[in-house]
Amino acid sequence: MPILVVRHGQTPWSLSGQHTGTTDVPLTPAGEEQARALAPVLSARRPVLVLTSPRERARRTAELAGLGGPAPVEVDEDLVEWDYGGYEGRTTPEISEELGRPWSVWHDGVVPGATPGETVQQVATRARAVLDRAAAAERGTGAGEGAQGSADVVLVAHAHFLRVLAACWLGLSPTAGALFALDAGTWGELGHEHGRRVLTRWNVAPAT
Repeated sequence: MPILVVRHGQTPWSLSGQHTGTTDVPLTPAGEEQARALAPVLSARRPVLVLTSPRERARRTAELAGLGGPAPVEVDEDLVEWDYGGYEGRTTPEISEELGRPWSVWHDGVVPGATPGETVQQVATRARAVLDRAAAAERGTGAGEGAQGSADVVLVAHAHFLRVLAACWLGLSPTAGALFALDAGTWGELGHEHGRRVLTRWNVAPAT
């Protein structure tokens, strides 16, 4: 059974390209419309587990998308975005200009600031914990891995975290998440093909 992943709708910082980890930034009006547009996609699902990041932008997206039945929405701290430390609120061009060279969170990491920040491996540890929780929910339904049907787990979270999670799902290095662009208000599906873990859908924008 697949896992449905949902990135929250647009925020002022996602629009400007600012790294948004620990800061609780609300959705823009456009972001709220993106979240509502997800409702037809999610209403066709019968999840046994729905998890959201505790950040307002994720919780509000889950609410506007109509999640909450038949499985209630549960907050999971492991779903928070990458802690960017001293790069919180800054854009990639700003950081690159300061360093005098191109910077990538995936390969260069972050520096301490108001918080210590996280390495990509620390983010991956949280992502694997979420995948373990999803697998436990799947076992609770009595369905084996690779079973076909509607998505039994829905995760509402953030771009970088979900990209790391996708890489972990596929058995790749967490830094491979750099290859999986995920826009605000889009969704993807982690599934199986011939017994192998695959991405069955990714970065899908619902009709608005």
